[in-house]
Amino acid sequence: MLPDWEIALRLLIAAALGSLIGLERERLLWAAGIRTHMVVCVGACLIMIVSAYGFQAILSDHVVLDPSRVAAQVVSGIGFLGAGSILLRGSVVRGLTTAASIWTVAGIGLAIGGGLYFAGVASTLIILIILAGVKPLEEMYRERNQSFQFHIRAARGKLSPDVLKAVLRLRRGQIKRFIAQPNGKKGEDSIDALISQISPKEMATFTQKLEVLSFVQHVDVIRRTVASRSDPIAR
Repeated sequence: MLPDWEIALRLLIAAALGSLIGLERERLLWAAGIRTHMVVCVGACLIMIVSAYGFQAILSDHVVLDPSRVAAQVVSGIGFLGAGSILLRGSVVRGLTTAASIWTVAGIGLAIGGGLYFAGVASTLIILIILAGVKPLEEMYRERNQSFQFHIRAARGKLSPDVLKAVLRLRRGQIKRFIAQPNGKKGEDSIDALISQISPKEMATFTQKLEVLSFVQHVDVIRRTVASRSDPIAR
């Protein structure tokens, strides 16, 4: 049986490691913050201690226990808490990273509860690097790969997907949607074009290139954070 000080030490280490990951989530104002991650990590640690050492008094040649069974239930059962942190806002899903961090914190708690201190600490450091260090790279990538919807008024029949692609020097597949229809003014079309994988800087140059065309009367642009792959190219 573990001595009391060892049990307390494992629980405290689990709380500390969970708080480090929870602090990163708290910084972004997520509901699952420091306290949630600490409680999950300490709870998983306690369950692992109970699973591994709580039944030693009844062990004998005829009674054999498998401590991994309880640990497996923690890994699968923590999913309900992670699911509660996932939100659907329109077509954007948010909270997946927080759900993954809660699930990983449970694993860290199990590791500390099992006495795998190095594995628990190393996992915490790696998770912190992923959450805090990789985020700027992820945001940089998203900044360069945004979608913008162009509302264009042009002379009827003058602007087509091929013309738009040639003028803006777009790559294949960047035009996700192109819809042209008469706008009520004689000899004029209203065009909605959705262009993906461009940055705000490129968007500004695209607007300038379109506005200098003699048959284009007006250009408006709306940023779209998510472009649907099912958007048709139509006229």
